[in-house]
Amino acid sequence: MEISAAMVKDLREKTGAGFMDCKEALTSCNGNMEEAILWLRKKDKIKAERKSHRLAAEGLIGSYIHAGDKLGVLVEVNCETDFAAHTDDFRELVKDVCMQVAAADPKYLRREEVPQIVLDQEKDVFLTQAKASGKPEKVLQHIVDGKVAQFFKENCLLEQAFIKEPKLSIGELVAAKIAKIGENISIRRFVRFKLGDWQEKESLTAEKEG
Repeated sequence: MEISAAMVKDLREKTGAGFMDCKEALTSCNGNMEEAILWLRKKDKIKAERKSHRLAAEGLIGSYIHAGDKLGVLVEVNCETDFAAHTDDFRELVKDVCMQVAAADPKYLRREEVPQIVLDQEKDVFLTQAKASGKPEKVLQHIVDGKVAQFFKENCLLEQAFIKEPKLSIGELVAAKIAKIGENISIRRFVRFKLGDWQEKESLTAEKEG
C-alpha cells in the first residue's frame, strides 16, 4: 500500500513521533493507523521511561461535571513546566483523564496503591469461584492470576482501557503525551464525587462498627 504524506502527517500529529518513524510504522502496518500507533508506542514508551525520573511539579487541576450535576471529577496532572501545562496537547490529556475517571470509576491510581487486605480478599473470592467451577487443581492459580490482572485493569486508572481508544491504556496514553510534549507527565491524584455516595459509605461504616 502506498503511504501518502497526509497519512504520515496525521500519524505525526497523533503521536509526536518523527517523520521517518511514522512512515516506517505505516509501511510495516500496511497503512493501518491504529496498528501504526501501537507500533510507535513501543518506542514512545522507551522515551517516556527516560524522562520519568525528572521532576514534574507544574501542571493543571482539571474538572468535569456531568450533565445533571450529580457526578463530578477533579484531577491533578503534573508536567515539568508551566509552558507545557498550557499547551493544547496537555490540556487535552487533562480533559481525557477527567472523562475517564467520570466514566470508568477507578478506585486507585496504580496497582501499588491497592491495599493488601483488599487484594487478599479478591484473591480468596477468585480462588473460591475457580474451585466451584470444577477446574483442575493445577490450573487454579493461573485462573486466579488472570482474574487479579483483570481486577487491576478495571480498578486502577493507569491500567484501564482508554474510553476513547480501548486498545490503549491510560498509562500508554500518558506515555504517548510524554513523547509528544517532551516532558515528564504524571497523573498525581483524582477524586470522583457522585451524589449520594456518602450515604453508601456511612452505611458500610455502620455495618463494620456494628
